[in-house]
Order: sequence, then C-alpha cells, then structure tokens
Amino acid sequence: MRYSLRQLEVFLAAAHFENITRAADSLAMSQSAASSSLRDLEQQFDIQLFDRVGKRLQLNGLGRLLRPKAEALLEQAQAFERDLKQHREEGLLKLGATLTIGDYLAVDMMAQYLRENPGADVNLVVANTESIARMVENYELDIGLIEGELQHHDLDVIKWQEDNLVVFCAPDHPMAGKSELTDADLMGLVWVVRESGSGTRQAFDRAMHGILPGLNIRHELQHTEAIKRAVAAGLGVGCLSEFTLCEAIAQGSLVPLPVPHRDWHRQFYIILHKQKYRGPGIDRWLKLCETYTAS
Repeated sequence: MRYSLRQLEVFLAAAHFENITRAADSLAMSQSAASSSLRDLEQQFDIQLFDRVGKRLQLNGLGRLLRPKAEALLEQAQAFERDLKQHREEGLLKLGATLTIGDYLAVDMMAQYLRENPGADVNLVVANTESIARMVENYELDIGLIEGELQHHDLDVIKWQEDNLVVFCAPDHPMAGKSELTDADLMGLVWVVRESGSGTRQAFDRAMHGILPGLNIRHELQHTEAIKRAVAAGLGVGCLSEFTLCEAIAQGSLVPLPVPHRDWHRQFYIILHKQKYRGPGIDRWLKLCETYTAS
C-alpha cells in the first residue's frame, strides 16, 4: 500500500482547517511533519489536492472528489481499531480437551469462565490426547486439557488436576461381590477399554504393567459413555476415570472392583504452545484452572 492512514488523517485535517499548522496541532504533530506527510502523499501519486494561497490550503477539484472516500476509509479504520480495543480483554478462546475432561470438567469450567467474563466466548474441541496435542502444536487451539502424559519440545506441559482410574463391572457380573481382585482375576476378565492414543488407555496400560500382554481386551471404544453402556450390558469389565463413574456407581448401575495392588493414579495436564501469545483470555483461563475444584 503506497499511502498510510496517517497521511489520510493529515489530508482530512488540512481540508477541514485549511491551514497546515492548525491541522498539525489537531493531530499532535509538528508543522513540518504534517507538511511532509501531505507532500509525500501528493508526490507518491503525482497529484495535487490543494490550491495553496499564502498560508491557506483550499481543496481543488480532485481533493473534493477524494475527501469523502478518505473520510469513509478512515472511519472504517477507526471502527476496526475500536473493535481491536474492545476485544483486547475478552475474545474467543479456543479450548481443546480430552474426552473425560471435556465431558465431565470443561463444560462446567466454561460456564464459570463465561459468567466471570461476559464479553468472552469459548470454542471447545473434544478429542483424544494425541489429537489435542497436535492441534495445540499447529496453533489450532489456544489451550489443551489432556489426560495423557506428553513430552513435546514445542509445548509447555503443566501439571493440573489429579485423577484415579476405577475398574468396574455390571452389578450382576461374577466379580461384583469380590473384595479384591488378583492379577489372575484381571487376566481372566474380558475388557472393554479406551482406544490407543487416549490418556485413559495410556494410564490403563501403565497400571497393568507386567500383565498387559495377558489381558483379554475384547473391545476398544472411543467414547466413555459407550464403554459404560457396554459394561452395563455385560460385554466385559471396564476401566475409566472416577470422574466419569460417580453417578453410575451412586445409582448402582455400575459397581467398582477393588484392585489395590495396582497404581491407578494419574495426572491431568494443561498444554500450551511455547511460542503462543498468551493474552488476557488465556491468562484468565489458567487462573481458573488453578482454583477450579470439580463438584
């Protein structure tokens, strides 16, 4: 672009005051800077916009023709600047979450965030850990909330909430009344678990270290609710986050199975791109994460 908005401001101020000194004062510029700006505009396009009579500047025919177009263009630029300032504090936050977090934590967090920041908006993408990490890496998401452990040289990985996996079955399953399951019991079960690439599956595989090859993993499903329904229907035993099972266990539709000798603890993480600009919206979400407690 061969002209600047500042040059248009000088042109319009000069047209209004018909005097370069008064025009410069109105724009908080020196007289020489305003004169230079107007002269450069005319020279760049080899035109003359004013008839100069002493110290007075009077629009000529071309100047009168271009004045309303310059006013409209400058008004649009000012409106754009107002929009930028308006959305500097609040704006669209692109959030990604893995399935457990997305279904059981993120929606409540979004509601709290929007109550506290009425001018803001949040888009939520729910996918597995690998997908969320890839979208954060590609700047498609501002923040990711994930269940799986991750190491990536372009991403900051911040510890967040703690969680525990729970082994569970249907109330009429043969193991439902057992006080404690052994490794032999675990290897004798039919399992319905999350797919590879999910944080829940990563934690499950780690917890089953040493006996994983001997497990009968019959079904791998991508959705938490599908696993709960499959287990309730008698298709096998499942293993999911305690966040996802509280209601079903309280209602008696699913039964927890004690496996105390295995480590079911895991960590939730916040991920951000190291080069991502962290504006006020991201800062506010991170503060919410620090104080949020799941109900």
